[in-house]
Amino acid sequence: MTRKGLWAINITILACLLGCVGAIYSLTSKPANFMLSCSSELFNHQAGKADSDHYLLVDLVSKDGLAQINYRYYDLQGNSAGTLSMTGKMNKIDTERQMFDISVTTKHEYVGAKDQVTPEHYEYLSYISGLNLNQSGMHSLSVQVLERDETKDYAVVLFQPSNTVCGCRLVN
Repeated sequence: MTRKGLWAINITILACLLGCVGAIYSLTSKPANFMLSCSSELFNHQAGKADSDHYLLVDLVSKDGLAQINYRYYDLQGNSAGTLSMTGKMNKIDTERQMFDISVTTKHEYVGAKDQVTPEHYEYLSYISGLNLNQSGMHSLSVQVLERDETKDYAVVLFQPSNTVCGCRLVN
């Protein structure tokens, strides 16, 4: 066998080994798992004042590339004013900009009691997510960490397209 033939065989074996290492890495590397437990007082920009009748709790759980987001609305007495539960998958995590891109594929809505006023934020989020799910079967959601304090396990987070800024506990 010639020297060129041996080099060709060696390069082929090396390429196969590198391909196997890459495949093993992609199968064993797991997406980041995390949980955010967030809260916010609702604010109505058009009225120029806080919607003092409601507050919002948002839970975001990401595990093995899947995501679950629960928007829970309450009045000041602690009575439920509605819940939007969404599930989907984590598309992309941009660690440099601290952004998470999520594709929501299912949504369930639970309204509060009959005499309960539904917050405008609930109505908007229900409308826009329902519109996207009906038209394309997917609702895009992004979450961006605006500020983070690792020592206190706390972050200020922006949820889009709901334009919600929340204070969040980072749960590991």
